[in-house]
Amino acid sequence: MLKRGFKLSSGIAKCKITVIKRTLDQDLINKYADDKYIDHMKLCEIFQDNQEFILEGDAAFSQPPKDFCAWAWADIRKDILTVALGCDIPGMKRRGMVITGCTDWFRPVIFKIERI
Repeated sequence: MLKRGFKLSSGIAKCKITVIKRTLDQDLINKYADDKYIDHMKLCEIFQDNQEFILEGDAAFSQPPKDFCAWAWADIRKDILTVALGCDIPGMKRRGMVITGCTDWFRPVIFKIERI
């Protein structure tokens, strides 16, 4: 929620997306995944830990960067735009940053988005 008198910065800021970590929720997999898939679930193969993507210019925010998962992009795009448009997320230690993730809850990928 924006505070009274808060002003957005002009334009869209350059942002960096960093893959913090890829995870595997084995408890959820064991409980809910079809048995034929349980032994084949692995960490996300699209991303690597510590991988970085730079978004710069208005056009960069309209589609995912090269080699970026379209599903993850759909999940985190709102957070990217929030940070890029100058908003700060309550509860974060640092302004201009958010931690977010894709919604593959068997194999989630956690991202850090920073305004740079």
